[in-house]
Amino acid sequence: WVQEEAPDVLCLQETKCAVSAVPAEIRALPGLPHQFWSSAKDRPGYSGVGLLAKTEPLNVTYGIGDPEHDVDGRVVTAEFPSLFVVCAYVPNAGRGLVRLEPRLRFDAAFLAFLQRLDTQKPVLLCGDLNVAHNEIDLCHPRINRSNPGFTPQEREGFSRLLAAGFVDSFRHLYPEARGAFTFWTYLGGARARNVGWRLDYAVLSRRLLGALCDCKIRSTVAGSDHCPITALLAV
Repeated sequence: WVQEEAPDVLCLQETKCAVSAVPAEIRALPGLPHQFWSSAKDRPGYSGVGLLAKTEPLNVTYGIGDPEHDVDGRVVTAEFPSLFVVCAYVPNAGRGLVRLEPRLRFDAAFLAFLQRLDTQKPVLLCGDLNVAHNEIDLCHPRINRSNPGFTPQEREGFSRLLAAGFVDSFRHLYPEARGAFTFWTYLGGARARNVGWRLDYAVLSRRLLGALCDCKIRSTVAGSDHCPITALLAV
């Protein structure tokens, strides 16, 4: 699928893979020779992200400058001539919301990081943001109001991101689209019944809207409990 899609940049989240253990077939992906990986320190099989690019970035950084969260390997940022591409795997609040407070601290620190980048050049944030922003973004909003990914606090965090000058590209283009999900639990045949959540986003600086051509949810692509999304920009 990656070869058919032929992206300029491929962002991967929850890789659960140390840099040294990236599979050979991923290392050898045609057209994506520039690869940057981050994994959780001293926690094998946890978190992790990867950013693969067709052309070499001007610069690459890891983390958001926050010691509490950077040990988890959640963010890789690549600078290109016209924009920053940020690959992110936002923390899950956890069963019973046991990690909600650390998640909210991450949201605040991450927003400050994105705002700093945005003062330099526009930003495209791609990743699993672990939040369904509005009721339209999950199948059963009423019964999930106290569950991770749909708490008022997490949703407000995403609202603050948008209020700071960023745009949810899919919802900007398709404001009324229903059943547009990117995650389905493996339980109960959820994917076949499209009982899902939209947790994966391409969020961009508002001044990039003129370059936005489309944002597609590739829901037929298998291989994970998430599906890929594709952001198309003319930059």
